[in-house]
Amino acid sequence: MSSRFTLKSLLALVGLVVLLLLAVAAKEFRLYERAWFTVQEWHHEAHWKDVSLWLPDYRVVIDGLELEDLEDVSALTYDPDRKSLFTVTNRDMQLVELSLDGRILRRIALRGFVDPEAVEYIGPGVYVISDEREQRLVRVQIDEQTRELDAAAGQQISLGIGTNGNKGFEGLAYDPQGHRLFVAKERDPVRIYEIRGFPLLDPQQPFAVHVANDPQRDARLFVRDISSLHYDVRTGHLLALSDESRLALELNADGEPISSLSLLRGQHGLKRSVPQAEGLTSDDEGNLYLVSEPNLFYVFKKKAE
Repeated sequence: MSSRFTLKSLLALVGLVVLLLLAVAAKEFRLYERAWFTVQEWHHEAHWKDVSLWLPDYRVVIDGLELEDLEDVSALTYDPDRKSLFTVTNRDMQLVELSLDGRILRRIALRGFVDPEAVEYIGPGVYVISDEREQRLVRVQIDEQTRELDAAAGQQISLGIGTNGNKGFEGLAYDPQGHRLFVAKERDPVRIYEIRGFPLLDPQQPFAVHVANDPQRDARLFVRDISSLHYDVRTGHLLALSDESRLALELNADGEPISSLSLLRGQHGLKRSVPQAEGLTSDDEGNLYLVSEPNLFYVFKKKAE
């Protein structure tokens, strides 16, 4: 009797430990919030489908193309003037121009940067590059002849916001109508800041920078980190990419998540899970482009109705 009681007690204890571990994992990976969002996403599809990007309708058309002779690609932005993409590498420290099908068009050496992690198109020939560890934003300008950029030559600001090593500014997005630069802090905690006054569009303007954030919006983000941002001009919605959660979220103008793109194997036609998603952007037609470390390139297009 005592041995049977001991075995039952042991099994009960093991079961309790398993339940506790599952509860901790669910909290750590925000599984409850993610499951509830999935229900909500299905419920409000009719409302948002025609007035948003609506990420569930996207399917992969270029699936993990290897970018030749590139390593540690980080971030992605679309240049509507050149009809091309730009990414940064933080090992050789380069700004790299890519075609929309993933061909390397040119490389621009970066000097004076410590850890370039994001790049964002601002206007014709003008970009902002973030230096993650330094929490520094640098305005750079390029033309057809540019082969090298020096951070010291560009307009720049440094923001000491919750500094904690290699978990600084990981994503950038720009709203050209509102002249707002969105900056994502990767994690611990996840934050999206809104910066006005940088970069200066007119050098004659006074340099006055205002930084704000939205704690309520950030609390609704059920992702473990943010590796990239993109502002969609057509809808006014923000895309937030999470490497650790293997997910891209579409946020409406009020900062509420309304649709998602899973980066797991089998979802949206993916043959394999995206290993380390680092950059996301879209073009004038709403096609999505994504890069993953070390050197993988993806394109998602909306399926035909």
